[in-house]
Amino acid sequence: MSASDLAITPPATRQVVVETLREEASVWLFVVKTLIAFFLTGWLAMRFALPAPSTAMLTTVIVANRQSGMVLAKSFYRAIGTLAGATAAIAIVASFPQQRDLFLVALSLWIGLCAGGATLYRNFKSYAFVLGGYTAAIVAIPVIDNPPGVFDSSWARISEVLLGLAVSGVVNDVVFPSRMRDVLRRAAREQFSHFVAFVRDSTRGRMARETMENAHLRFVRDAVTFEDLRSSVIFEDAEARARSGHLRLFNQRFMAASTSFQSLHHLINRLKRAHRDLAADTLVRLYAPIGAALDAPIDAGVVARELLPRLATARESLRAQRSPLRASLTDTQDIRDFDTGASLLLRFVDELYAYVDAAASLQAPRVIAASGERVRFDRGNDFLGAGLATLRTTLTMLALGAFWICSAWPLGSSAMLLATVFAGLFATIPNPTRVTWMVMLGYLSGMAAAFVCEFFVLTQVDGYPLLVIGIAPFLAIGLVMMMSKRLASYGLGWAMGLAYILALKNVQVYDPAHFINDAIAQVVGLGAAAVSFVVIPPAIGSAWLRRRQLARLRGQVALAAEAPLPGLRHRFESVNHDLVSQVVAQTEPGSADSRALIAWALAVHETGRALIELRHDMARADLPTTLRPYLTEALRTLARFYEKPDAPGYLLARDAVATAIASVGEHEGVRHLLDHLHLVRMALLDGESVLAAYMPNAPLAKEIVHAS
Repeated sequence: MSASDLAITPPATRQVVVETLREEASVWLFVVKTLIAFFLTGWLAMRFALPAPSTAMLTTVIVANRQSGMVLAKSFYRAIGTLAGATAAIAIVASFPQQRDLFLVALSLWIGLCAGGATLYRNFKSYAFVLGGYTAAIVAIPVIDNPPGVFDSSWARISEVLLGLAVSGVVNDVVFPSRMRDVLRRAAREQFSHFVAFVRDSTRGRMARETMENAHLRFVRDAVTFEDLRSSVIFEDAEARARSGHLRLFNQRFMAASTSFQSLHHLINRLKRAHRDLAADTLVRLYAPIGAALDAPIDAGVVARELLPRLATARESLRAQRSPLRASLTDTQDIRDFDTGASLLLRFVDELYAYVDAAASLQAPRVIAASGERVRFDRGNDFLGAGLATLRTTLTMLALGAFWICSAWPLGSSAMLLATVFAGLFATIPNPTRVTWMVMLGYLSGMAAAFVCEFFVLTQVDGYPLLVIGIAPFLAIGLVMMMSKRLASYGLGWAMGLAYILALKNVQVYDPAHFINDAIAQVVGLGAAAVSFVVIPPAIGSAWLRRRQLARLRGQVALAAEAPLPGLRHRFESVNHDLVSQVVAQTEPGSADSRALIAWALAVHETGRALIELRHDMARADLPTTLRPYLTEALRTLARFYEKPDAPGYLLARDAVATAIASVGEHEGVRHLLDHLHLVRMALLDGESVLAAYMPNAPLAKEIVHAS
């Protein structure tokens, strides 16, 4: 080992030790805060003489999270789900007070609908649906033989849940809070600095396709992660709520600029591959001022405000250089390629300026009045997959309900309650069968620990302080495992099993026979949920759903070609990014499915945005009557080809675009439409894109690459 190695080793070791200690401190801080919330909630519930303090205490375990904002967001949606579930329970009991069969059918259908609704969201809104079903069950099932008691039951459950939420929120906001706003700010800085640096470093021109694919995945993850963080941070931070509109605008402008950036580099790459080096190099020269404008330290602080005047100067330089550079070209094809690229480059620099301007407004110390532009992040939901989750959960509840009625099982309600929780909770994850079984094993372990705790520890103590000392070590084991990636599901099952089976009350009853029977019922409910995922596999993570999502992604071109124009840019970008993020999360990195998705995503982003810009220019232009049918036909055939790609559809789309280009060329006043049409044509003829599979092998495909 050299002297230099010895000099480097200690700092590296110290860094590892510091990071390890920081992570351990974070884990134990989470455990301590959760234990405080758990036992403080139990003490208050007993002081208020609530019927089931254990329900309030279990709530604190379910909403536990390291980040204060996550706890508050989860609590907010749990409160909504609880109120909705209690209302549904009252309605179901009122509708079928003396008809047990119809009561269970209605309840099962409601729980199924809630499970289906949970699959339509990727954040804590999903949790509100799960709680809507679960709360209806815990309110309605205990009063199945006493319908008038539904009001007392619903009020008790609402009081218990809201108490647990309130205590969790206060504890996490007061005891060494870990703020989500810091995570959001860091995400915004990283998104901004990475994208600006990437643009600056790419001004040399050609970019490898693999580099572009990796960049696209990074852009997708950044956009979706940022929106998920924003939707949670607004619950903990008043400034984040005030800036929520700016945050959305910042993210939407990032998506728009990144799409134009990718289209620009695809164009330059195509020109290089087609040996149109003069046109490509001229575009790179036109592109150079952007790199010079961004040649500044990209980090936190006032960098965005400093970049704005530099980008404005670069934009003016681009416009001034465009004509001289164009005049340096003599070949008609080079001029046409240059015009297409220059138009795209100017669009990109406008969007980049708007993105940097949005970043500057976020960095301002005071909240700036929002612009008139209103945006939202639309999601790419699959309602057929949600229907599958609804069917599976409904059938599971009906099967358990029928068994309960036929067997007259006294504890059948416990089985239904547990099945309700886990059938809804795990309907939203890619591999619910494995996770459910892991949770089930953890649940069994938690119940075994609870048996030891209740009958060998709690029977020996008196008073609430000693009860805390007796239970805390058992619960802490599950909470620590929840913070481990490998044991998180097992730890969740342990903590929930322990808290649920202990069923702490104001006057605790120690009945081993009831404990064991209740444990069996809960295991049956968990097992029923696990079996339901085997009998009716979930759509999430399946090849079937990936095919549907890929078809939905391709269908975004039809959206771009045919949907109403107001708000279309924002809708197109956000749904594209959400769909790609879903499929990427459900496919193995580097697999054939993953690469096919990325290839289609790049093609859809480029073509879709070109069609949207074409339609906007068509709406602003005074189109000749004879020209509109050709443009409309090009839009229609492209939409149909992307919806159902095949070789005949490809030929129709290619020829329709070529015809539209020829028709536009005959009219002087609308020549600017050619830039968008040429970009679409070059994407169609890209031999390295995903569309190459549909191209004929005839020489015509090469001959018309630059034909007008």
